[in-house]
Amino acid sequence: MSAVEVLAGVDIVALRLSEAGALQVLLIRRQREPYAGQWALPGVLVNGRCVDASLDAAAERALADKARLRPHYLEQVATVGNGVRDPRGWSLSTCYLALLAADVEPEDDLRFVDLQAVLSGQQALPFDHAQLVRLAAERLQGKSVYSSLPLYLLVSRFTVTEALAAFQACLGEPVQHTTLRGRLERMKAQGWIADTGEKNYPKMGRPQHLLEHLPQAGEAFIFDRSLLA
Repeated sequence: MSAVEVLAGVDIVALRLSEAGALQVLLIRRQREPYAGQWALPGVLVNGRCVDASLDAAAERALADKARLRPHYLEQVATVGNGVRDPRGWSLSTCYLALLAADVEPEDDLRFVDLQAVLSGQQALPFDHAQLVRLAAERLQGKSVYSSLPLYLLVSRFTVTEALAAFQACLGEPVQHTTLRGRLERMKAQGWIADTGEKNYPKMGRPQHLLEHLPQAGEAFIFDRSLLA
């Protein structure tokens, strides 16, 4: 790479909720140098030769081409850049947070690892991808206090218990069942959630009502008070 060139790209922190109720981040095995063979965040370079109309379009391309996935939710988090994050030279990366349905399964060159393993350093990542994961996780945690963002981690039809697990995973602390139910009732009153009239019948426990998430243009519902208040 020429000394006057700057690499620019987007990297995606795509999260799903595991069956055990833990957040997991999607990684892809790199096919090219630098760091060939290592697990990293999916991403693409952007330049004048690409067809992307915007950074958002490039982020969608990264998920479609590299991970064969379409997210429930996609949000730009931050742009980082310096001369040391990439061994090829000066580079910029715009980091995106993507939320995936809990039933998403990766293909052979992809895998999900526990978010905590990346945040603790147990799962090492190349470039500055661990920092990008931390930035995206902090954004999700902060917005989950006052918005419905964790519902994008669920399939479209869910129970209150499943919603509770999603919020607790994003916040990293317990949430009162009655408090969350009240927030969901407000969403229902404004058309963001509908009661399907159906029930989920688990192998153990009592049947639970199924709700349906009806988000508006990929946005999140904003609560009038903190979920932790």
